[in-house]
Amino acid sequence: MKKVLLFIAISISVVACNKTAEVKEVKTAYVDTSVLMKEYTEAKDLEEKYKAQSSEKGRQLEAEINRFKQDASNFQAQAQANGQEWAQKRGAELQKREQELGYAQQALAQQLQQESGAEMDSLVSGVKKFIKSYGKEKGYSYIYGTGDAATVLYAEDKYDITKEVVKALNDKYKATSKTNAKEEVKTEEKK
Repeated sequence: MKKVLLFIAISISVVACNKTAEVKEVKTAYVDTSVLMKEYTEAKDLEEKYKAQSSEKGRQLEAEINRFKQDASNFQAQAQANGQEWAQKRGAELQKREQELGYAQQALAQQLQQESGAEMDSLVSGVKKFIKSYGKEKGYSYIYGTGDAATVLYAEDKYDITKEVVKALNDKYKATSKTNAKEEVKTEEKK
């Protein structure tokens, strides 16, 4: 009886060893996120938008600062002629104005940072969703990110799909931009 049980156990183990284990290929790749953000057209457009806004709003504030500097230099020339009481009063006004300009600069920088930060967060979220669907469509098990986040310390270049993803994202963005432009034209025509 023991021999029969031993024979059955050996037979089962031999049969189990002979079965080829079905191993699914794990397809992996990585995207260099710093390159992606430099080459992605929507990210470039967003950066240009906020550079332009910063420049425009900065010019307005710069004009105010230049007027203040002119008033301050005039103050020094007029202070001796108008007396100490006038100088103290006007000096206090100039100090208050200087403080207000400093606050305006800070508020402008903060406003632009918040607005661009919100849009950049939305852009990054959209890129993550795109990469997820891209990975599913192309049959990847994993897609890692490298670059500023450095979630991958090493990967062979053959697994780098950054260019493919950038091209696909840019194509999608161009298509979306054209669709939005057509919708704006139709809306304008109806008015």
